[in-house]
Amino acid sequence: MQINVKGHQVEVTEALNSYAIGKFERVTRVFDQLHDVTIVLGVEKLLHKAEVTMQLSGKTLHADATATDMYAAIDVLVDKVETQLRKHKEKLTDHHADSVRAARYN
Repeated sequence: MQINVKGHQVEVTEALNSYAIGKFERVTRVFDQLHDVTIVLGVEKLLHKAEVTMQLSGKTLHADATATDMYAAIDVLVDKVETQLRKHKEKLTDHHADSVRAARYN
């Protein structure tokens, strides 16, 4: 998995970079088939904004979050991404497999 952190009209410090990468490495515990993660950090007026675009196998997920602090925006973004990945993982699971039905009702 490759994680890229970019700044949109804001300089990404080493502390922000390592914080964002550390938080998104935690996301791999939920879903480990991520190929490419691009995080864009920016400031709009008084709000700090964090966006992420993730490439999965055959699918792209996007999320964004705003907060009064950049670290808080990254935390909210990670929570949103984990929710999206859990939902995506649930869709991939075949809950009506024939083998499960056969074992359960025989």
